[in-house]
Amino acid sequence: MALTLYTLCGIDPARPFSPHCWKAVMALAHKGLAFEEAPVPFTKIAEIEGGASRTVPLLRDGDRLVADSFAIAAHLEEAYPDRPSLFGGAGGLAAARFVEAWSIATLHAALSPIILVDIHDRLAPADQAYFRETRENRFGKTLEEVVANRDAGIAAFPDRLQPLRLMLGRQPFLGGEGPLFSDYIVFGALQWARVVSRAELLPEGDPVRDWFERCLDLHGGVARRVPAAAA
Repeated sequence: MALTLYTLCGIDPARPFSPHCWKAVMALAHKGLAFEEAPVPFTKIAEIEGGASRTVPLLRDGDRLVADSFAIAAHLEEAYPDRPSLFGGAGGLAAARFVEAWSIATLHAALSPIILVDIHDRLAPADQAYFRETRENRFGKTLEEVVANRDAGIAAFPDRLQPLRLMLGRQPFLGGEGPLFSDYIVFGALQWARVVSRAELLPEGDPVRDWFERCLDLHGGVARRVPAAAA
């Protein structure tokens, strides 16, 4: 059964960047499922599958459409129970819900004032206009005002990851000896920054940086195939 995953890209379709889409990519790779990735820019999302979703990722699995990265992971877990588990049971699914909330409230909130202009600069003109309007409405200020204290945000960012750092001092992944969807949730946030921005967020020797490098190499290096942002 053919699977298609719609993801988000800027002017270069070979560089999908959405943190939520990366969660879905890693979930599909974890399950060992072959899929076609179909990157689309912001202003084309409404045209996908006849307007089936206002956001990506969106997964077509046969005759079923599933939107939202967590819903996609839950669908894959249910639809392909013979493949490696993304949650390791009901407790792991519940824990992943917490990790999702923590990642959005803490990591995404810290990364936005660092990378918003970087995202804007990697979009086509029509998408730049859309991105600027929607994000400036969301933040109540211009993109440039949002990132005015960018250097301070970069300096403070490692401290946001201290709970993760403490856990990774005891085990190689959030999932234990191997990754689970909780790993992909946090990974998606850091991959978002890696693909769009040259900001150095984690120092050499940081356990979180080491974990991130391990995640980049998972599943045949599917995430590392998209290179880090260049100038």
